[in-house]
Amino acid sequence: MDKLFSDFIGNCLTTALPPQEFVPGESYITSSGMILSLEDRMAMIEQVFTRNGGIAARNVARDFEYDLSKYIGVTSTVLTNSGSSANLLALAALFAPELGSRVLQAGDEVITCAVGFPTTVAPIVQLGLMPVFIDAEYGTYVPLPSVIEAAITEQTRVIFLAHTLGNPLDVLRIQEIADSYNLWVIYDSCDALGAKVRGKSVAEYGDISTYSFYPAHHITMGEGGAVATSNPMLSKIIRSLRDWGRSCHCLPGQDNSCKARFAHKNVDLPDGYDHKYVYQRLGYNLKPTDIQAALGASQLKRADEFHETRIHNWGRLLKGLYKYHRYFILPKSTLESDPAWFGFCLTVKPFAGFTRDELVAFLESKNIATRPLFGGNLIRHPAFDDVTYQVFGDLYNADNIMKSTFWVGVWQGITDEMIDYMLAAFHEFMTGRNKR
Repeated sequence: MDKLFSDFIGNCLTTALPPQEFVPGESYITSSGMILSLEDRMAMIEQVFTRNGGIAARNVARDFEYDLSKYIGVTSTVLTNSGSSANLLALAALFAPELGSRVLQAGDEVITCAVGFPTTVAPIVQLGLMPVFIDAEYGTYVPLPSVIEAAITEQTRVIFLAHTLGNPLDVLRIQEIADSYNLWVIYDSCDALGAKVRGKSVAEYGDISTYSFYPAHHITMGEGGAVATSNPMLSKIIRSLRDWGRSCHCLPGQDNSCKARFAHKNVDLPDGYDHKYVYQRLGYNLKPTDIQAALGASQLKRADEFHETRIHNWGRLLKGLYKYHRYFILPKSTLESDPAWFGFCLTVKPFAGFTRDELVAFLESKNIATRPLFGGNLIRHPAFDDVTYQVFGDLYNADNIMKSTFWVGVWQGITDEMIDYMLAAFHEFMTGRNKR
């Protein structure tokens, strides 16, 4: 890019976006958000204005896929236009005939959690599979391995669970269970970029992991996601499904990288039919753009910095609120894990003397954003009124989480000054309540 133009754009951006001062009681402390640097903005702009820049997913997207794969410890990452699309592709890939005896069939059972975000579950229903809902544990808000194993039947083929709020599941025990029953394991890691178990990224466990780069998440592409795996066959299937279901692996605008574009033979197609237009499966177009990929690549450089800020903020909230442990179920990390906290979650105990809604209303009145634990018990939502599903157990925790649980933000835009203000607000609410 011409330096004069670059300097002009840079000056415009820095002038238009002065740092915002936090004013206690007036500034709204959001539950999540993004921090975009000048470098982030310039990375996107360069894709529009440089001669070699592109808009459709091409080289920048491939480079970001490579860097992201290294960061999360897998051999292959396929970028998508959202984390929800990533979940769809991850499960749809398991219907590929190449998988032989492990290929999914309509009606097969998929164990999933009732507490969570709906697009972890939506692909199960949309692809004609049977969701089997299990409960979550208080404090960690993920299912226990013993519950997962107890829910397995002869029809079970997949375990599809999320690392809720960035808190890893017991992936070691789950893998033992999956190996014993020959099950696929998909982890929705959309809230868990940077999370580890025994020093290894959560993406290194299970068959497939998915990520989201919506602005609420640890890094952002604006809109975007990824499917990660170290299984070469699954990677090939996922990429094909994302790219219209075609056989060809050329990037858009690229031709004949295999040097055999017009040499392939297919039973029901003319010999030498253009391989760029041979469709092996019924797919989608779920690609992002190079503009989004440029932003993601720029953000990835600061992923560790963002992660450390989240850990710091979560730790300060835990320390500051521990004195109220009689009133709350405090959050806790799972065994042998290093979470990538997405939020700080609290469950109001039954005899606290106040309700979740009363506390939430007070915090919101102080301009502190709160959120429920996503959908709470998902089967209580109207979307599931006409859905066929199974339930293992009574989902008692899920129902109570829906009524008594909420979380506040720990994201990288929250400062120590904001944490001090949040803790003071909690203290103000708690003062004089249920003194014993």
